[in-house]
Amino acid sequence: MSKVIQYRVKCIGCSICFEQQPSLWRMSKKDGKAILLNAIDKKAVYVLEINEDQKKLTVQVAKACPVKIIKVL
Repeated sequence: MSKVIQYRVKCIGCSICFEQQPSLWRMSKKDGKAILLNAIDKKAVYVLEINEDQKKLTVQVAKACPVKIIKVL
């Protein structure tokens, strides 16, 4: 298993993550920032375990993020 980490506080709401991978991301109607679905909040850092099938696309999403707040481990 791999992990996706999102530093949501630094999100600028560009929606690239949601557009490329809507199965893992939503855009908040409250603040316009991306939400990593089903992630665990660890002091404003969101963590989600993903399977190997999801990893390739998630790595592309992380690279596309203009503020580099998405990490895949």
